[in-house]
Amino acid sequence: MFLRWLILLAFAGLCAAAPAMAEEAGTVATPNFVDQHQRIAKPDLSGRQRIRFLTSTDYPPFNFLDARGRLTGFNVDLAKAICEELGVLARCQIEALPFGDLVPALNRGDGEAVVAGLAMTATTRREFAFSQPYFRYPARFVSRKDRTIAEPVADHLTDKVVGVTDGSAHAAMLRAFFPDVTVQTFPDRLEGLAAMRQGKVDAYFGDGVSLSFWLESDAAAKCCAFAGGPFLSDRFLGEGLSVAVAPGDTELADAVDYAVAQLVAKGRMTELMLRYFPISAF
Repeated sequence: MFLRWLILLAFAGLCAAAPAMAEEAGTVATPNFVDQHQRIAKPDLSGRQRIRFLTSTDYPPFNFLDARGRLTGFNVDLAKAICEELGVLARCQIEALPFGDLVPALNRGDGEAVVAGLAMTATTRREFAFSQPYFRYPARFVSRKDRTIAEPVADHLTDKVVGVTDGSAHAAMLRAFFPDVTVQTFPDRLEGLAAMRQGKVDAYFGDGVSLSFWLESDAAAKCCAFAGGPFLSDRFLGEGLSVAVAPGDTELADAVDYAVAQLVAKGRMTELMLRYFPISAF
C-alpha cells in the first residue's frame, strides 16, 4: 500500500507540472518479463458470456480517472489489449471499485479477474490464482547530472554517500546489495531527493517508477538522471503485477499469460509503456 501511495504522489506532482511526455520510441527501455520460449496454446474462451476485469481508480499511472472522469491507465488499456488479443473484446467489461472492495468482489463472483496491483503473497496465493507477472518494480539510483556515477555503479559506490528512505524496503535492499556504500537515511523520499539535488548526498536509491515521474517534474528541474540499474528483487520488492483470478479459474490465468506473451512479441507492450511512463523506469 505504501508503494501505491508513493507512486500516486509522484504521478500527481508530474501532472500538476506538465503533461507527461514519453521518451522517443528508439530510446525507451521496455522490459520483457514473459518467457517467449514458452509454448502456450491459444485458449478457447468462446463458452464465456463475459469476462469482467475489476480495477481501482487510485493507482496512477496504472489505473485512474482522467481529467474528464474516464477510467484509464496502463492496467486498463492492458486489460482491453488482452481481450482484443483473445478475440473476446465485445464480451469484456472493466469495472472500477475502491481498492479495498476488489478482493471481496472477486470472492463473490462479481468479477472474473482483478487487474489493480494486488500483491502476490502467501495469503493471496491461497485465495486466488495469478497470471505470470506482466510488470515488476525496479529499484534505481538517481544522481545529479554533474555528479554521475560511473558504470557499473556497484564498482563505484565505495566513496559515495547514498540517500534512502528510512525503514523502507529500498533501505534494506541497498544495504544487502551494496554493503560497502555509505548510507544516509531520510524520513521521507522528498527530503532524500532534495538532499541529493543540493549535493548533500551523491545519489538517492528508491522505486524506479515513482522516480521516473520525479525526474520529469518541476521539483527535479532537469537536475538529475538515472544511474545504473535497474535492480530487481522478489525478496525486497515483491514479484510484481499480475492478474488475479478465482482459484479454480486457471484457464483464465493461462489465457492472460498467452495474451501478454503475444502483446510483448508484437510490440504492443512497448506501446503501452511509452503511453504511460515519461521516462522508462528500466
